[in-house]
Amino acid sequence: MNFELAILALEGLARSPLKIELTESGATIQGSGASFRELARLCLLLGSDGTEDGETLDLQSNVHLAAGSVGLRLLRTAVSDAH
Repeated sequence: MNFELAILALEGLARSPLKIELTESGATIQGSGASFRELARLCLLLGSDGTEDGETLDLQSNVHLAAGSVGLRLLRTAVSDAH
């Protein structure tokens, strides 16, 4: 994974954090357009050919996520593990 690009995306989320809430009906992710673009960049980095299975990115409350949000871990796995 290109860690320099990942750091830039994480810094972008620090400026415009997401909010993640868990409810009985599921999870809700709220954020600005900029927040979702940075999240998409992180997902694209994890999906790139240069990224190995098992690599993770952790988004932390009060840093990349709004206060009170649950933490979010993005984990790349092999296709057979994704079920």
